[in-house]
Amino acid sequence: MAISDSAFDEPLNELRRKIKELEGFPAGSGQEKELERLRNTLRKSTSDVYAGLSRWQKVLVARHQDRPYTLEYVQALMTDWVEIHGDRGFGDDPAIVAGLATFRGRSVAVVGHQKGRDTKERIWRNFGQPRPEGYRKALRVMKMAEKFGLPVLTFIDTAGAYPGLDAEERGQAEAIARNLIEMAVLEVPIIVTVTGEGGSGGALALGVGDRVLILEYATYSVISPEGCAAILWKDQDRKAEAAEAMRMTAPDLLALGVVDEIVPEPPGGAHTDPDATCRRVGDAVERALQELSRLPTKELLARRYDKFRGLGRFDED
Repeated sequence: MAISDSAFDEPLNELRRKIKELEGFPAGSGQEKELERLRNTLRKSTSDVYAGLSRWQKVLVARHQDRPYTLEYVQALMTDWVEIHGDRGFGDDPAIVAGLATFRGRSVAVVGHQKGRDTKERIWRNFGQPRPEGYRKALRVMKMAEKFGLPVLTFIDTAGAYPGLDAEERGQAEAIARNLIEMAVLEVPIIVTVTGEGGSGGALALGVGDRVLILEYATYSVISPEGCAAILWKDQDRKAEAAEAMRMTAPDLLALGVVDEIVPEPPGGAHTDPDATCRRVGDAVERALQELSRLPTKELLARRYDKFRGLGRFDED
């Protein structure tokens, strides 16, 4: 039976609910064989479903509300976390979290999007869509990291920068552009990890790095499939068609040279095992840090420049 684009994960969720229900039974109550059968069915079904995901379905996985966000990575991977608030110009933006921490024995600066878990927090964090003060806060922390020689770790997961009137009045485009300029010449290693949605300039404002990692089912693009479909065909219902054309998934981006490494997710996506996802991201970040930390500053900046200048090349026959 065919599974629709929007409901492909529901049979797996039903299996998970049955497994969780059986796990609540006391040991020795006769459910062990059925529990093992369901677990095997879930493993096989997950492998089958996720092996055949369309690009649009991968977009839906990238948007899953239970994927780890920046603060979950901080909690799982870091100690001595000190969050820094405000841009010293207007105010604080909860859609971006920024601060200092210790990552596997090394002091680092951390900047990332934060969407929120429940309705109240999502509204407070503006669904992870930053305003200018968020990007200026991020830059403030990155410049602090440069001053003290700390590597910068950024975590990207946003539908895009907030397009509201108040954000435009306070210089949204300038704030994004300023981050691109400053990150291009920041004299410390920058490691970017796209953990969910990487949407437009709202993502790119944290995305200029020496290494760009991406989770297996994350996406990264100049616009959402819905926005692309609305512009090209005046029909948002063609979003799945747009997603196929945009080549915005991790394998596409690796082939195009937009990202440097794909971090595998647990079976069924990052939301099924956030702890394992965080460990895998931590290992990839650590490898990148070890390599980049050995480079002289001049070489680090030259490589970063060449990396981004090399994007978008094409051959003419």
